[in-house]
Amino acid sequence: MSENVTEKDKMLAGELYDANYNEDLIKERFKVQDLCFEYNNIKPSDFEKRNNILKNILGDMKERCIIEQPFWCDYGYNIKVGENFYANHNLVILDANIVEFGDNVFIGPNSGFYTAGHPIDATLRNKGLEYAKKIKVGNNVWFGGNVVVLPGVTIGDNCVIGAGSVVNKDIPSNSIAVGNPCKVIKKIEERKDL
Repeated sequence: MSENVTEKDKMLAGELYDANYNEDLIKERFKVQDLCFEYNNIKPSDFEKRNNILKNILGDMKERCIIEQPFWCDYGYNIKVGENFYANHNLVILDANIVEFGDNVFIGPNSGFYTAGHPIDATLRNKGLEYAKKIKVGNNVWFGGNVVVLPGVTIGDNCVIGAGSVVNKDIPSNSIAVGNPCKVIKKIEERKDL
């Protein structure tokens, strides 16, 4: 990469970058962390105020979007949320790279979507270097509680991811997948009676 490439450029390109000592990235994280703090401390019944702050946090949000408190993310602007999105309590999105959700996505409590990872090599890891890989979730996907989705994963349309799963590899459309590591256990057949 050229000398004019920033740590943010490296982050979004999936390259190793320094998130811990880069002033620009630190400021961006503090900005959204303050917004998340504010969001998490609004009365749950004050839906209008919650929604206004959520719009300031997220990079792209459709009208029908509910994220229960508390909610935490790293940057916010890398999160793309489709129509009719619902996330239960304690959602964490480490969005150092794009996290894209399709329409009609439902997420159980205590779930996390982590684009960030660290090198296996201890020397690089100890320098504070990390990488971030995109996560993409299709339409009509339901996640049970306590699901973790790791960097670089794509989950297709019409999937159900069982509670407690750790998704470390792509899941094809029309699948029920569970476990640690998460594996497809059944294909979802298209209903002909509708």
